[in-house]
Amino acid sequence: MTTPAIILCRPQLGENIGAAARAMKNFGLSDLRIVAPRDGWPNEKAYAMAVTAKPILDDAKLYDDLHEALADLNVVYATTARDRGITKEVITPPEAARRLRKVPAGDKTGLLFGNERAGLENDDVSLADCVITIPTAEFASLNLGQAVLLCCYEWFKAEDHTPVSKIEHNPIHRKPTRQELFQLFDHLEGELTRTGFLFPPDKRDHMSRAIRATIHRAKLTYQEVQTLRGMIVALAKGKHRAQPKE
Repeated sequence: MTTPAIILCRPQLGENIGAAARAMKNFGLSDLRIVAPRDGWPNEKAYAMAVTAKPILDDAKLYDDLHEALADLNVVYATTARDRGITKEVITPPEAARRLRKVPAGDKTGLLFGNERAGLENDDVSLADCVITIPTAEFASLNLGQAVLLCCYEWFKAEDHTPVSKIEHNPIHRKPTRQELFQLFDHLEGELTRTGFLFPPDKRDHMSRAIRATIHRAKLTYQEVQTLRGMIVALAKGKHRAQPKE
């Protein structure tokens, strides 16, 4: 499956072209097409904004006419926040990404974006299969770079399998062994017995089980177990550091 081309139609600011390239780099897209940029091409400000995405700008294709930029594409979605009075299906970025992922292998696709001042013209939109509108709370118009970022992200996310939650694989962030937990239980319960907290004796076992259950629910890391043991030592021995003078 080919990745969608990003077509910037008559962009005005080089910074936004660079931001679009950067968004593409972040989410695995590389085919950038620029139609009649206002300030010409190449553009120093675009390169300054692109940072590590400069190769995408190096390979960007420049066109004088939108028809030429779209000529080899089989599926094109146009992004606009305005009601253009044209009979076109309007879809959200996630739906656009879902559909693009289902395009038959070998077919080329593209996402079309207008300029910063007025977006796409009606004639531009008429060349697309449907319209993408990004839902917003109030002000519907987005910065060009932001719009490209959101659409690229949704395309990437449609097939992304990153776990929704994970623990970093740093040795200090690993799960503690049973032995390390047992040592924490013994240490804590020993000090609580010494200070008279686990009293009376006939309730000691029940209270100890409740403490252990609380620790288990916390899902502590190895580092957290060691920190707790250090806290117990400090409290039990009255260890303290000198406080800074006011």
